[in-house]
Amino acid sequence: MRFSFAIPRYMAWQWLCCCALLLIGLASPLHARDSRHDSEALPVLLLRDLPRQGQDTYALILAGGPFPYEKDGTTFHNRERLLPQQKRGYYREYTVRTPRVRHRGARRIVCGGAVPSVPDRCYYTSDHYASFSLIAAPAAAARPD
Repeated sequence: MRFSFAIPRYMAWQWLCCCALLLIGLASPLHARDSRHDSEALPVLLLRDLPRQGQDTYALILAGGPFPYEKDGTTFHNRERLLPQQKRGYYREYTVRTPRVRHRGARRIVCGGAVPSVPDRCYYTSDHYASFSLIAAPAAAARPD
């Protein structure tokens, strides 16, 4: 005895459309992540627009410290891959104090460069690495005398 299985035409179209939408939905986030290969894709934040505590942290970074938190200056591994890819040890993270919070909070500045007190670029995150903005500092603020 032979069985034949036939799919009604309308169900075949529904199945095909669902598969296409699923593939588009899966491919889009991967493509977006891969296309962010440099800091040009990140929003820019002027140094003067950082919270006051962020400006203070940035000044401490340029001065080489001292930093208030033990983890400040430690390697940031860029596991989220939101920053441009660099060799391990390139990025360092620093805590930006959050008023009325007893722990480190979510705000950070992440800087990259060979010499920590002379960073190539710095990034600000207010949401614990879910998003970043490139910090644009005036030339005078970037290299104090």
